[in-house]
Amino acid sequence: MSLVARHLEANGIPTVVVGSARDIVEHCAVPRFLFSDFPLGNPCGHPWNRDMQTEIVRRAVSLLETATAPRTTSRAPFEWKPDSGWRERYNRVRPEDREKLLAAGVARREKRKQASQPRGNI
Repeated sequence: MSLVARHLEANGIPTVVVGSARDIVEHCAVPRFLFSDFPLGNPCGHPWNRDMQTEIVRRAVSLLETATAPRTTSRAPFEWKPDSGWRERYNRVRPEDREKLLAAGVARREKRKQASQPRGNI
């Protein structure tokens, strides 16, 4: 998305990126970036938390309107969880879960393979 934002900006369309991967987005040099310190895939906040999501979008629009310099980064004021250890647990695979997850992956790939097979006439 960062490269798309840069392309749009180069063609006169203002953008603001709302995201969680601060190092990557800032490296891509987007003009305006609202950083949310949340797990990837959740840049606007907790699922079903309409108030948090609305406030993050409001801040993004405000950043679009008020940024005075290129490569402006602002940080959303929310925390993902009161427990600061979520980062260490995010996408962690415990040894005791490894076999179960491997089996689930095999089953998912088989199901996708079957779904892509041509069907006969019915």
